[in-house]
Amino acid sequence: MQVITVRHVTIYRYKQPVAFGEHRMMLRPRDSYDQKLLDAKLVITPEPADIRWVHDVFGNCVAIARFAGRAAELWFESVIRLDHSATNALDFQIEEYATRYPFTYGADEMPDLLRLIERQYLDPEHEIDRWAWQFLRHDGRSDTTELLAAMTHAIRRDLTYEARDESGIQDPVKTLQIGSGSCRDFAVLMMEAVRSLGLAARFVSGYLYVPEGRVGGRVGGGATHAWLEVYLPGAGWIEFDPTNGVVGNHDLVRVAVVRDPRQAVPISGSWTGFPSDHLGMTVEVEVTAEPEAKTDAAAEDMQFSEGCWPDFSSRQRAPDIPYFACRRKSLCGKSQRGPSFSQSQSQSFFFPLRATLARKQASPCSREPFQMAPPT
Repeated sequence: MQVITVRHVTIYRYKQPVAFGEHRMMLRPRDSYDQKLLDAKLVITPEPADIRWVHDVFGNCVAIARFAGRAAELWFESVIRLDHSATNALDFQIEEYATRYPFTYGADEMPDLLRLIERQYLDPEHEIDRWAWQFLRHDGRSDTTELLAAMTHAIRRDLTYEARDESGIQDPVKTLQIGSGSCRDFAVLMMEAVRSLGLAARFVSGYLYVPEGRVGGRVGGGATHAWLEVYLPGAGWIEFDPTNGVVGNHDLVRVAVVRDPRQAVPISGSWTGFPSDHLGMTVEVEVTAEPEAKTDAAAEDMQFSEGCWPDFSSRQRAPDIPYFACRRKSLCGKSQRGPSFSQSQSQSFFFPLRATLARKQASPCSREPFQMAPPT
């Protein structure tokens, strides 16, 4: 077991005080047998007038904050400590009938997996299909784990990781054609490939811890990351990180699990003011691990409660932090105090972050969005 600490800070800045609408935060990691939350702290400045917690349709924990008054800065800081237990690559048991592909999910599981098998992107020339078929054996049924591991390693080996400033997900067909993409693009490519084979897959956003000495071999460490899970009968949801060629949960911290990447929005909300009031956003993510200490069996078996964030308080201003960027959507609307805008840190969990601002001209009531390009 290893204790990992993640500090994630997001700051929105404005030229003059603006009013804030409701904000939703998906920052708390998912508790499970392989990652147990030890401590969690969420600090928001200015302090919300009200905050409540809900679970979304996928069981992710979401905080919803409402604000009163106006401010020139909106600050979110989450700090989590969790006990992470790594699973060995390919060290999982699959039902006998599913050890070789093709296989069919059981009648009791299929109704719940159908939407996760459904393709999300068009593939008119069957390019993704053909790419996925190359991993199948031609002399008989393919070993399921070897098939998925080979696909994971092929993306790591054959495609080039590149930071992208454009918003949204790159079409997986384009990712294949140009041979490059960000970690969210690689996750979606493999999701579409395994779905083309009739397997259920879902998108995971979170963090990657990179131990000292391994920085050159991993992408996404010390920032934010994205990967996928594939459902295998008997083994359940197994994690695959095609960006780094990793099978299993080694050094991966899950925060949100969804059917589509657009459902994994770390921070979203709205503000009321003029377009020129927005000065930008900064994001800082730090992932560290405590030195492993020897513990007795009783300590290792210790159970921790599975609540939401146990601590909420106002925050003292912290020193300046490095500049990064996330996607920001803004939507014009009528208002006595100026147009109202929405803001979201929608892709920040997926890539190393870089500050890039791209705006579209919008009149006060045109309802035309302007965007800050997402980090890549």
